[in-house]
Amino acid sequence: MAIFGATYKTAYCRKTYVSMLALAVAVPALSTVAAAEEADKRIAPISVTATRSPIEAFEFPGMVTVIDRDEIERRQASTPADILGHVPGVEFTSGPRRTGMTPSVRGFSGSDVVILIDGVRQNFGSAHDGRFFLDPSVVEQAEVLRGGASSLYGSGGTGGVIEFRTLDARKHLQAGESAQLEAKTGYHTANREWHVTTNAFATPIEGLGVVGSLTRRSSGSIRLGNGGELGASDDDLLSGLAKLNYDLGGGHELSATYLGFTNDAQEPNNGQSGSANDIVDKEIQSDTYRLGYNFKDPSNALIDLDAVVYFQEFSADELRLDNNGAGPAGELLKRDVETFGFRLDNRSRFDFGDALGVTLTYGAEGYRDEQDGASASGNRDGVPDADTEFYGIYAQAELAWNNPFGVLPGDLLVIPGVRYDDYKASSALAATDTEDDSFSPKVGVSYLPNDWLVLFANYAEAFRAPDINELYLSGVHFAIPAGTFGPGSQQATNRFIANPDLKPQTTETFEFGAGLTFDDVAMEGDRFQVKASHYRTDGENFIDLEVTQPAFFTECNPFIPGNCDGTTRNFNVADAELDGTEVEASYDNERVRFVLGYSEVDGENTQTGAKLGVLTPDQLHLDSMLKLPEFDSLAGWRIEAADEFDKVNAANERRDGYVVHDIYAAWAPTSGALQGVRLDLGIDNIFDKAYARAFTDANEPGRDYKIAVSYAFTW
Repeated sequence: MAIFGATYKTAYCRKTYVSMLALAVAVPALSTVAAAEEADKRIAPISVTATRSPIEAFEFPGMVTVIDRDEIERRQASTPADILGHVPGVEFTSGPRRTGMTPSVRGFSGSDVVILIDGVRQNFGSAHDGRFFLDPSVVEQAEVLRGGASSLYGSGGTGGVIEFRTLDARKHLQAGESAQLEAKTGYHTANREWHVTTNAFATPIEGLGVVGSLTRRSSGSIRLGNGGELGASDDDLLSGLAKLNYDLGGGHELSATYLGFTNDAQEPNNGQSGSANDIVDKEIQSDTYRLGYNFKDPSNALIDLDAVVYFQEFSADELRLDNNGAGPAGELLKRDVETFGFRLDNRSRFDFGDALGVTLTYGAEGYRDEQDGASASGNRDGVPDADTEFYGIYAQAELAWNNPFGVLPGDLLVIPGVRYDDYKASSALAATDTEDDSFSPKVGVSYLPNDWLVLFANYAEAFRAPDINELYLSGVHFAIPAGTFGPGSQQATNRFIANPDLKPQTTETFEFGAGLTFDDVAMEGDRFQVKASHYRTDGENFIDLEVTQPAFFTECNPFIPGNCDGTTRNFNVADAELDGTEVEASYDNERVRFVLGYSEVDGENTQTGAKLGVLTPDQLHLDSMLKLPEFDSLAGWRIEAADEFDKVNAANERRDGYVVHDIYAAWAPTSGALQGVRLDLGIDNIFDKAYARAFTDANEPGRDYKIAVSYAFTW
């Protein structure tokens, strides 16, 4: 069982993607000692999300980050935020409750970020709940592609793509092994969370891989850094995965996956709230069914086919437990979202000698979302009954050119692509359907004049269609109860206003940057790497939310019925601009590993100067790890530092800067009677710092002692 991961060395050749990907699968499974001895055979992290074809993350003309299973376990992740929160340009806002966490990428959030699990789109949308529901115990690998990505992924690719890949038996079983059973348990003190996980991997017959995983988590109120507690934060979670991969021979492979997630939570109706009011019993259910087919003809470089069909079902049922919300105790609120989808693409590779290699990726995608909302009175406020349909076709070329024009030294990588999308949204709440289409071109260029430098730039146009919750909102958003301002004060009601005339938002992003990578810097087998980029995004018709609520006593009289009522609606911002900088750097050798990430982003309505987007303070993440292979262990220190957040339109949105420290350690014997045991220890926020993230009502958790113990038995 590896705990160090790999000290990667660059394989400087863009014609070895397939073999590189195979090695990337094998490396994490090496023992810590073997990993050190095999350093000269290692390769750089490989991204598949960036181009739909394996490519070194360092050489890609943009910013993409790959997180492996070892990193997830070292962090003792219990939420997706624990997996991705350190990635430059990524922020999870909306408070520490599990069901309310929402990712943003480069200032974009919600439907502006494509989220995939094994290629399945996660299209659940709710103003005050998360975008998707996934337990880290089933995640083998995660990728974050930042920047315009509609040329491959269609609507929602304005901010980027977050993709998770679930457990794979082939990454846990080595040659000669037929099965592995892993049991794991752990505890976090900040939210009183205990968890138990059982994973099973097997290859019962040649070519067949089987995965089964079951996790139970239970947690309570969250202790905050300011000494208080965030009550009404109870979770009772069950997650399961069943997965089959069958190699039929001749390059054919079939796969079938079921992924389930259930959480019985007791929390406010608005799970992102910093209060413990308007409490509901919230039952979250997510079920994913996926079938896949792959065909890579070993004798024909023109065929490398992937096909996926899927059905995704979300449900969020909320039973009111008090009379402090917009409805009475005992009222049941329902939201159901179903997604039917497919994706089909192929890669054709052409080799024009040593000078030029070309990979063409082309395909089609389609999906349909259906949403139903219900309450005791019939339709649920803010959850319109509606559906959408999306269909897209796309094509992309990757041209790897050695010694371009016979003049320039090194290699030139050029990646042009384009996608066409057609979509339609419909609801009984609107007289006509909303229909539109979009072309999304992109081109990226990386120039590698030698084996230690890359210069890159890209231009991308992206779009995001208005979603059904933005188009057809109706009913009550929130209500301020009668009597709030004394006897005789009236209820103030804020109502949704539908806007079926919303236009799709479009962006143009230009990005440029550079990277350096050096091997054998301070000692044999080490590696230093840094990659940085700056981007500017110009947008049209940004979709923003406007909540208009008169100020009591100054703008309205709360004792006059209806005088303090307000409205909430979505509208298009004609012109907007976001820009930012990201840096990723690392140094790794057989004894130490340092990883640094930095990001800053700003955005505004260029007509009014008002701030726009899910902005974040300038942030720095540093992870320092000491490797102790003679003791089969490691220890590390993480620092997250954020500047004061003042990119705001209102004074109450300001946040103080902060510095938070975590420590961690892991021990995994590679021989002897305890081989197969793993112990992880950690303390997050060791100085119990009180701090809050931008656009979040509640403080973040305080000091959190964490422990996890696992045992894997292999035969």
